[in-house]
Amino acid sequence: MDILGLLPQFGSVIWTLLAFVLALSVIVAIHEYGHYIVGRWSGIHAEVFSLGFGPVLFSRVDKRGTVWQFAALPFGGYVKFLGDANAASAPDGEAVREMSAEERRRTMPGAPLWARTATVAAGPIFNFALSIIVFAAVIFAQGEEADPLAVGALRDMPAVQELQVGDQLLAIDGISVPSFENGAGFNALEQQISKAAQVSYTVGRDGTELDVMGPYPYPALVTNVMPQSAALKAGLKIGDFITAIDGGPVFAFSQLKDAVESGNGAPLLLDLWNSGETRQVTLSPKRVDEPQPDNTFVTQWRIGVAGGFFFEPATQATSVTSALSNGVMQTKRIIEGSLSGMYHMVTGAISSCNLSGPIGIAQTSGAMASQGATNFIWFIAVLSTAVGLLNLFPVPVLDGGHLVFFAYEAVARKKPSERVLGVFMSAGLIMILSLMVFALGNDLFCP
Repeated sequence: MDILGLLPQFGSVIWTLLAFVLALSVIVAIHEYGHYIVGRWSGIHAEVFSLGFGPVLFSRVDKRGTVWQFAALPFGGYVKFLGDANAASAPDGEAVREMSAEERRRTMPGAPLWARTATVAAGPIFNFALSIIVFAAVIFAQGEEADPLAVGALRDMPAVQELQVGDQLLAIDGISVPSFENGAGFNALEQQISKAAQVSYTVGRDGTELDVMGPYPYPALVTNVMPQSAALKAGLKIGDFITAIDGGPVFAFSQLKDAVESGNGAPLLLDLWNSGETRQVTLSPKRVDEPQPDNTFVTQWRIGVAGGFFFEPATQATSVTSALSNGVMQTKRIIEGSLSGMYHMVTGAISSCNLSGPIGIAQTSGAMASQGATNFIWFIAVLSTAVGLLNLFPVPVLDGGHLVFFAYEAVARKKPSERVLGVFMSAGLIMILSLMVFALGNDLFCP
């Protein structure tokens, strides 16, 4: 066996695992801290705050008597409150009944309904808050595209171009460049520009208008590689220019898109250029269920790359208010897309292979981490939204299941019996484990 030949693959697995553990640990820590801090504010005592399960690697006790610990299996965490029988927050009825009224008030089962509800709901809410803050911070740091469109930086590329940093794009191929806010205008502009190796640009430079030549504005440039995609598997990298498909020259990203969609999954030979070096790869597009603006899905052939301008657009500062608003909207879109995807999977409208398990999530973590800190941080925010949403599902064991029990208590004016709670908790645990097994099967057997 070639041990040395296995080292790169082994290193990739370790990198993927580390990225997954880091992403999950951040999300779990925020989620559980939400439970802990709101519980503390509500007068409920936390006995244990654990990151991970199993044997304890490190622990300390704070001045309030809470044990903070790291455990050996870093795939989750929990807060065990006073009066909980286990990490799933099942009540220890016998222990609570033997407490004084003052002690009982400090337990989860003995606290007022409002305190229990706020404590349980805080976990998912903190996940959503993390997502909004991270999205807003990234958007604020990156700024927004300057209007009118201007060249912020030039990419190294295989075509001759006469544009300079700071040029304002007034017209392309004789067609006026619309405002960034006019999305329909930009789409129309792309359709009208000649798909050629060189097109004309009218630019504003140092107070004068000039006509210069440059490449098609939206070349077949890879600006992002999607996790678990054909492109990632084939080794495509950010900054790759696709110059030919099956021997035919390509000037526009739309030509790449057309070739992929019309090929019905047939292998494609791509000629690539990156930083002066050329190479060829062969890849087979994958069928992908893509969400649409109306929350329906369309199945298309995709290789899993995103494109952009042949230059980096100039940016301008964005306000904190605008960044937070965009963060909220991004989180909302993820929630709506996730719910729509689950509904369409249940109804059979799209493949159940869209549900990823731990292996798929780990692979995505590693892929995003390898594309830079910003992409990885953005992925953590996306995953945090998904975790918050999942925990709100009305399944016993999850936070949403506890909230359903609290809603019953508010209406019926009494708690469900311990026996009923035990039965529902067991059923919920079976449901969660079944879903995990199903998702793991997708990771192993879906194409």
